[in-house]
Amino acid sequence: MNNILSKWKTGLARTSKATFGQLATLFGATEITEGTWEELEALLIHADIGVDTTLTIMDKLEDRVDREGITKTSDLNTLLVEELRAHLDIPPTVQFSNKPTIILIVGVNGSGKTTTIAKLGKRFSSQGMQVLLGAADTFRAAGVDQLEVWAERLKLPIISGQLGGDSGAVAYDTVQAAIARQCDIAIIDTAGRLHTRYNLMEELKKVYRVVGKALPGSPHATWLVMDATTGQNALQQAQAFKAAVNITGVILAKLDTSARGGMALAIQKELGLPILFAGLGEQPEDLEPFDAEMFIRGIIQE
Repeated sequence: MNNILSKWKTGLARTSKATFGQLATLFGATEITEGTWEELEALLIHADIGVDTTLTIMDKLEDRVDREGITKTSDLNTLLVEELRAHLDIPPTVQFSNKPTIILIVGVNGSGKTTTIAKLGKRFSSQGMQVLLGAADTFRAAGVDQLEVWAERLKLPIISGQLGGDSGAVAYDTVQAAIARQCDIAIIDTAGRLHTRYNLMEELKKVYRVVGKALPGSPHATWLVMDATTGQNALQQAQAFKAAVNITGVILAKLDTSARGGMALAIQKELGLPILFAGLGEQPEDLEPFDAEMFIRGIIQE
């Protein structure tokens, strides 16, 4: 448990230092004043929690302070931690009831999508599952190459396509291969869609449909990789993906390089999607199931 907490604290150190580290100074004063509320509100917004979420938290804090007769800023820290926790749902346990389970991974270029796929492959294969990767990102020159390098490094089989080839065909072949080889899981990469590019979003819808034809009922999961370093800007992208295909969960990548980890709370409120995993480092094993308790302790560094 201590090792896991240490990993979360290290991964969220930038977020904590940039924003939540200022709480000690804010809560070190004596009496709660109007200035206290203004500083706290500004701090939460700066942490990329989101304006709506921040205002909701502030309203609840002020209400509790009034009801419980709290006057000291030192008592606000506990209340804030409780309210932050209340805004993070416990994600569902990732379980695979289908064989093969087909997982479609979507996200924009640069979000950490391909690396995240490698981390998922490492995690599931380490649990004794037979994993097959599908490199259906045929639009980016380095897309297939990058995933092939990871597959070789992790000793995972991969179905690849040619640059500029039919991404739907690669996805179809991956599903068929997973069935023929009796794999437990097939993880399919998709081109990093720009949410403003209509034709590329239509291509993503096509891949989604093709996978369903290759194996009725699939994809069994469609996970959106979001770059934690982009903060609130990622939410607009996420809404576009959610409108295009049935997103079932979020993977928050690059938390360790971001000072905007507070966006996790905005994701819950704005998207209504569970955060399933968090990227806390660059190594294949640095992908952890999202833990609301660990996340809060990480950003507060308690």
